[in-house]
Amino acid sequence: MTGSDPRAASSAAPLTGPAAPCWVTLMTRHRETAERFYSQVLGWSLRPGRLGSDFSVAYRGQVPVAGLFAVSSAFQVAVAWTPYFAVEDANVAAARIRERSGTVAVGPLTLGKGRGVLASDRDGASFGLWERTEPSTSPPAPADHAHSWLRLRTRNAFDAAIFYGEVLDWASGRPGSCDVAYEGEEVIVRCEGHPLARISSGAVEAAADPLVRPHWQVQFPVDDLAETVAAAERHGGTLVEDRTGFEGTEVTLRDPDGALFAVTDVRTPA
Repeated sequence: MTGSDPRAASSAAPLTGPAAPCWVTLMTRHRETAERFYSQVLGWSLRPGRLGSDFSVAYRGQVPVAGLFAVSSAFQVAVAWTPYFAVEDANVAAARIRERSGTVAVGPLTLGKGRGVLASDRDGASFGLWERTEPSTSPPAPADHAHSWLRLRTRNAFDAAIFYGEVLDWASGRPGSCDVAYEGEEVIVRCEGHPLARISSGAVEAAADPLVRPHWQVQFPVDDLAETVAAAERHGGTLVEDRTGFEGTEVTLRDPDGALFAVTDVRTPA
């Protein structure tokens, strides 16, 4: 069993805490199975959430790092890891999605201390919005500790950056907004100077392979990549893809319920 190494992700943006730009949630059919799997593979502890018996929160130490939600058949959503981006007004952001040919599947719905939206961009990649309506009592993540970061595999990185920038106020110059930079063939999104996500071109909407279709990928930095992969396989996961580049290695895994995620020894998403 292994988990995230704070030293390995010192330059990535925290996704947790009341002021975080994003949060990640696993939509799963079997919450108890998912809890056992991720606690063994990533070293998380799981506690009941405040959104009902179908929801739990994963912690590293005392800091919440992710949510696990047993998908209701009424929502008709896929089993997947999904990023939820913080917004000031869920209604405004949802309207912006529709105006730009994206799809709002669920919400805005009032859930606990906020309002949530489940949507997809115009290429079909699913994501969420979260408007906090009450103060958080959760401790913030340390400023130099990222528990995960994001990669969007999309048809055209430039077009996707414009879509998300307009929906989420990226590169708006407003206090707290994220910055967007075009570096090589990718787009890098930074919040308060720390990399949050990278956006890559080349996805194909009609591809049979889910890794090739447009999607947001959640990546968890770990201190022992080989042991993490071995732990995943011991507990019912499957190795899907192993990519080694000049920055390091990313391994895509499928959990026992079919959700894809990545573990990596990359020290920063940029």
